[in-house]
Amino acid sequence: MATATASGEVIATGRRKSAVARVRVKSGTGQIVVNGRPIDEYFPSIKDRVQVSGVLSHVGHAADLDIRIRVDGGGTAGQAGACRLGVARAIKILDTEASEPLRAAGMLTRDGRMKERKKYGLRGARRGTQFSKR
Repeated sequence: MATATASGEVIATGRRKSAVARVRVKSGTGQIVVNGRPIDEYFPSIKDRVQVSGVLSHVGHAADLDIRIRVDGGGTAGQAGACRLGVARAIKILDTEASEPLRAAGMLTRDGRMKERKKYGLRGARRGTQFSKR
């Protein structure tokens, strides 16, 4: 969830698939750093970058917040989704009026879809072995 610290920083957690993102948001110049690297370098795909920074532009805080994200687990799509949820939760604590637009856009809802486990006797979660008549 999200908590505010004494230094004026907000810490939030976002999860998606098997990725976990710990997000720190404070007032600044609009810089986004993911795992010690700029967001353009960490997420080469534009789709993933827009997913993370789209939360800021949606509520109009794109140029006045510094964001540091520590993310691990999963792939790039899961990590981008986890970052998005963490940033949205942090902004909700920082700016109480931004809660409704974020909720309406679905940015505060955790995506609960996970990978289905493999079952015994099958080749995957649902795929069985190929039927052989002879």
